[in-house]
Parts: sequence; structure tokens; C-alpha cells
Amino acid sequence: MKKNIFLSLMGSAFIFNSCSDTVENETITDPVQQRTLLSKITTVYYDNPASPQTTVSTLEYNSQGQLIKTLSDGRSSINEYDSSGKPVKTNYYKTDGTLEYYTLYSYNNDQLQNVKAIYSDTSLNRTINYTYSNGKVATSTLCQTANCSNPSISSYTYNGDNITVETSELGGTITFFTKNEYLYDNQLNPYTFTNKYFRIMMGGAYALSKNNYTSEKISFKDSAGNWVLNQNLVYEITYNSAQLPTQVIGKSLSGANYVKYNYEYITQ
Repeated sequence: MKKNIFLSLMGSAFIFNSCSDTVENETITDPVQQRTLLSKITTVYYDNPASPQTTVSTLEYNSQGQLIKTLSDGRSSINEYDSSGKPVKTNYYKTDGTLEYYTLYSYNNDQLQNVKAIYSDTSLNRTINYTYSNGKVATSTLCQTANCSNPSISSYTYNGDNITVETSELGGTITFFTKNEYLYDNQLNPYTFTNKYFRIMMGGAYALSKNNYTSEKISFKDSAGNWVLNQNLVYEITYNSAQLPTQVIGKSLSGANYVKYNYEYITQ
């Protein structure tokens, strides 16, 4: 869970469609009907406990509930959509307002096939390709060269709608393997109603799963090919009346802070 999604290769959209009409004066509690939209994420990292680092991301929407702009640490991204509501392009801007790069989205019918990041310096270009199994993302492959040599690959194992095991192979001069194992609650994930294509691009168990994971085991593979447990984390979650998390605090089993997220929402 410890990742600043809005600073990575993404620009996410949160679209909540009303499912049915309601009786006059009836109180609406369904977050879909309320068009509840994630508007702010505050993340505190405790890599250096003496000097925690905080990042804040704010999200702006159009009248259709589509995310059009994300702001984070002075940087911004702006999303473009086609007539069917699929994202087709995201422009990423530096703190001075100049374009840093943009991403293009390719589809095969209703499945997102790849996302390409395009820079003025073409040596920085990269592509993420996706494969699917039973309609769920099975792998994502990050290619940083034209022939996709030494890619980084993430593979996902599901239990129902939640990813229970995420295995990553970091490509490069030295290949590095990590494994994340998760247990979940039965409450709604902050990204449950996110545009599905942005969730795929965000990647990882928290964006792709239905619920919130409450524990995480992180392992790496040693030189003999054995998995070695590196971190064992638990997450304390506070929810609002719509069953959406408002705060998530990750700690080690010894009680040391690992990461903290605060989530804020708006309704339309």
C-alpha cells in the first residue's frame, strides 16, 4: 500500500453512476448514488521516522464525474476522454507548467492493452502492457526499451475480487524479485468506483482489489532462489458512513509507523 499513486505513471478518474431512482425525501446512503468522489489524498511516509515526508494530491472533476486534473507537489496531470468515457491521453506538467511527457492508452474492445509514456527525449519512453485471465489483470509488463529487453513484470493471484499475492520482477542489470501477500477486510476500497482503466494503470493490489488489505507480508528472493520475509505489516483503517476509508495507518508488528493515508471525498 505504500506508494504515491498520483505521482506515478497515472492520472485516475473516479466515475460514480447512479444506479436507480429514489423515493422522494429518501436518504441516500449508497456511495454510487451519491456520486462520492475521492478529492484529496494526504500521505505520510515514515522511512525516516525522525523526519516523515508528506505528499498531498488533490483531484478535480467535471460535471460527469470524470477526473480532469490532479495536483501533487506543484506538478499536475490533465486527462482526456473519448466519447465513450475511456481515457485516451494524460498530459503531465512540471512545476513550471511546461509539459514533461504524456501517456496514450490503447484498447482491444473493452480491455486496456497498453499505456505508452512519450517524452521529447525518446530514450525515456516506456510502455506498460497488460494480460488478462477471467477478465482480471494477470500481469503488467513495464518495457523501457524498444525491444522490451529486461522488462519489469508484476503478476497477480486472486481470491475472488482481491489480489492475495503480488509477485514482481524488477528488470535491469541485476534482476530483483519481491512478493507481497495480503489479507483483507470486507469494506469498500477508496478506488472501488474508480474508472476501471485507471485502476489497471495504477496497478498493485490496492488499486485492483475490491476491499482494503489489513495485513501485508513483503518478501524478497535470495541468491539461492528462496523467499525471505523482509517486512510484516498491519493496517489500521477508519471508515466513514459510506463504508469508505478516511484514514489508513500502516505499522510494523513492533508498532513502528510505516505509512499513513488520509482520504477526503466530495459528493455531486
